[in-house]
Amino acid sequence: MIKNIVFDMGKVLVHYDADMVCRHFIEDEAERKAVRIAVFESHEWLFLDMGVISEEEALKKMQARLDTEHAKEMAALCLEHWHEYNMWPDKEMGEVIRQLKEKGYGIYLCSNASLRLLTCYNIIPGIEYFDGILFSAEVKCMKPQKEMYCHLFERFHLKPEECFFIDDMPLNIEGAKACGMDGYCFADGDVARLKEFLSHINGD
Repeated sequence: MIKNIVFDMGKVLVHYDADMVCRHFIEDEAERKAVRIAVFESHEWLFLDMGVISEEEALKKMQARLDTEHAKEMAALCLEHWHEYNMWPDKEMGEVIRQLKEKGYGIYLCSNASLRLLTCYNIIPGIEYFDGILFSAEVKCMKPQKEMYCHLFERFHLKPEECFFIDDMPLNIEGAKACGMDGYCFADGDVARLKEFLSHINGD
């Protein structure tokens, strides 16, 4: 019996474009590309999601890969403001969450995300219906590591077999299944198909 629905955030509840903040602040195309690669395609970006590096330390390493002082200033600006420009909610998924909550499901979030998201997670559609939120940086591990799912179960006192996970990455679904939590890969972004699937998860 599934009692809880667990959602990933990026590309499931929230759309993401790493280049948007760079386009907002940087006019020169070559510089914009260099900053995007140095900041958003870096090892440090991953380390921020893992919670093993501070933003200050990450920025220094990102800037070290850029050739000009202006580019370094733009990197700092983009890192400071990325959450204001790079993410926007999927309102249709907010409606899905509301409907699931009305049916009595517990609603949870399990996302690979940096500590920055703890200050701005209200962007998540249907956030008022969530019973618990877990970001990878809080526990210094990431999906699909089993430790991430175990933290989810332990923190919110959940039984894996009573949870159902929705994520856009197959590896993360496989990781969840290895821990006893079944799931659905939302890689196609088809909300209607997801709703149809969810309507039958308890054999309805």
